[in-house]
Amino acid sequence: MNTRVQPGGDGSAHTPAPSDDALDTNPSGVTASEPGRNGMRISRPGGRPARRPRSAPHPLRAEWLRGFAPWAGAGLLLALAWAMAAKADQWQGSWGATTELLSTAAALIGVPFALAAGSWQGGRERRRRTAELLSSTARTPLVQLLVAALPLACWLAAAHVLVVAGALAACAPYASAGGPAYTVFAGNALTLAACAVLGHTVGRAVPFRLTALPLAVGGYVVGGVIGTGRSDVRYLTFCMIHILGDNGLAVWWYPLVSALWAAGLAAAAVLALTAYRRATALLPLAAALGAAVLLVQTGDGLVRDNPLSHRQVCDTSTTPDICVNATYPGMLPEVTRALSGLTGRLEGVRNLPVRYEDLWRDPHRGEAQLPILTPIGWSAVRGKVTDPRQYAWEAAQMLVRWDCHEAPSTERIAVTDEAVLRWLAPDPLSARIREYFMKQARQEGDTKDLARLRAEDEAYERLTAMPDGERRSWLGRYFATADECSPKPSEVPSL
Repeated sequence: MNTRVQPGGDGSAHTPAPSDDALDTNPSGVTASEPGRNGMRISRPGGRPARRPRSAPHPLRAEWLRGFAPWAGAGLLLALAWAMAAKADQWQGSWGATTELLSTAAALIGVPFALAAGSWQGGRERRRRTAELLSSTARTPLVQLLVAALPLACWLAAAHVLVVAGALAACAPYASAGGPAYTVFAGNALTLAACAVLGHTVGRAVPFRLTALPLAVGGYVVGGVIGTGRSDVRYLTFCMIHILGDNGLAVWWYPLVSALWAAGLAAAAVLALTAYRRATALLPLAAALGAAVLLVQTGDGLVRDNPLSHRQVCDTSTTPDICVNATYPGMLPEVTRALSGLTGRLEGVRNLPVRYEDLWRDPHRGEAQLPILTPIGWSAVRGKVTDPRQYAWEAAQMLVRWDCHEAPSTERIAVTDEAVLRWLAPDPLSARIREYFMKQARQEGDTKDLARLRAEDEAYERLTAMPDGERRSWLGRYFATADECSPKPSEVPSL
């Protein structure tokens, strides 16, 4: 590098000055400016602008995307989904049963889970030994608590909403009347979020590792004991919306007031622990107590009858007519098909009931009770009759002295009744049971049972051997007395 020495005034030499080539450190002529004092910008050689310092992520974003909250949401999602999938046969096809089971799962699984998860997260500062560090930050205790608790509350509420969406999608193809109770699901989601905040507050106030366990056990016991009781206090149970299948509908404001009861308690606990003026906790506490009083005072009025449960849809092309409850009208073709053999045998027979009815009352005169289809999961699953032959046998039983608690007055009438039932609805299971009883009576030498079983077989064979016209006439005389518990022997035709 060439340097030039310039003499100073005192004859000494100055520091060598850089040459022109050395000064040209930016051959392209591009310079970058940097902020200087008083808002002025100064040029910086090299062409690259100065990097701005990267801002730290917001604490709420970190709590939302990382840490305990997402895992807790996934855990609740799996727990609720498993509970619903394990009993899918009992709710698919009924909006009421789906709503009832979702509320029960939220009360007995979601509430204890949310309380325990919130408590565990609330005590983490003690476990990490960072409580003193947090107290030295600029954020107030209230903001610190909300930043830590709200992401967990949102994750748990979102998990419940996802399970609800999946259950409703699984129920929709088989449900034929009514619709989802959206206010119930919204109220339960808000209640779970409030329980998470309430548990977090308790965890901060009592920061021990085992605090979460008593909260979870207590939430489950309260939901299981008080929630299933008969007192009106049961309506205070978190998420336990008291409906029974499709027969009852929750009043639209019931789930929202129940959520206010839980949210008021959570807000009061948060303010009592962290607010600068603790007296502000009285406002949400008053709202919670007002909601509780409203729930208890209203009591059973929180659930009203479903108007569809008092109606029927009927098929008048059969004998007798077949009516099913209007809460599941889609089951009518399936029930008609299951009873087609029975109604075909009764075609042209006189003195039969006018219809099979399916209402929550005793049948009127001239009606017969249809075998019950509810609760879903027994006689009916996903819009199908599970065992059509068994169902037809039960329907035949409803035609012959079904409400009589004592046996007929004479053995001949009992033998005739059994023969008619066997002919109306042949059932392989009943045939196997008869064979078992016959074999047992032979082994034990029970001549009385053997005689009765043989008499039933002979009566059944005579009824089967009758010509169609003669059999219809005989059945007409028989059904004239089939609804009497103690008919005169002379009035019942013999076989």
